[in-house]
Amino acid sequence: MPTNDSLVTTNDPLWAAHLCLTELYGTQEIYGRTDPMHELIATILSHRTTHANEVAAFRAMKARFPTWESLRDAPLDELISCIQTANYPEVKAPWIKQVVTAVITERGEANIDFLEEMTTEDAMGWLTSLPGVGLKTASLLLLFYFRKPVLPVDTHVHRVTQRVGVLGPKVSAERAHKLLLEQLPKDPLVLFNFHKHFYWHGQRVCSWYNPKCHECVLSNQCAYFQLGGMMELSSTPRKK
Repeated sequence: MPTNDSLVTTNDPLWAAHLCLTELYGTQEIYGRTDPMHELIATILSHRTTHANEVAAFRAMKARFPTWESLRDAPLDELISCIQTANYPEVKAPWIKQVVTAVITERGEANIDFLEEMTTEDAMGWLTSLPGVGLKTASLLLLFYFRKPVLPVDTHVHRVTQRVGVLGPKVSAERAHKLLLEQLPKDPLVLFNFHKHFYWHGQRVCSWYNPKCHECVLSNQCAYFQLGGMMELSSTPRKK
């Protein structure tokens, strides 16, 4: 178990956990949304909310503003009202307007298909230069839609990998993107399944509060379980 903010020196625990969750959840084919702009904006909506609420917000938004140009020009208060089902609509609405505006201004249209022809590094750099688009959002788009070899690390992936013990207790989710990716094959299908399985496991079993440790297939290799849930981790702040 690491005692500082780095990965353990061997990738065996990480790969063993991946294989165990693959056996539990099965191998999934890569899937994404209908087009990359949809993927990008829906991903912004998805932050800290459920998939159902994200979908409801996106549908309401597109029903009111059916073109990307009309969304760019939407009154901010109306857009906030449209996406109320997504958490923090007052934060997400300005970012959505700014992203759509930036894409149309630079490209002449709301189209980011050109990212497919870019290197992973260049595509990542272009996306993260957009207002409000961070590493997680960019990684989700590049993996889910463009099948590029990146690894999105959301709160669930971060929490489960820290608890298992393959990430040090102080590693941020931002840094975990690089550290975990270095230990995995640069195969989009592997990376997609790694992300989905650890995401699902964090939702269903290894939850923030009250994890179901005695039902967990990773318990025999889990540092958090072995220490009786007493680990102080950056991914799971203590209840106040």
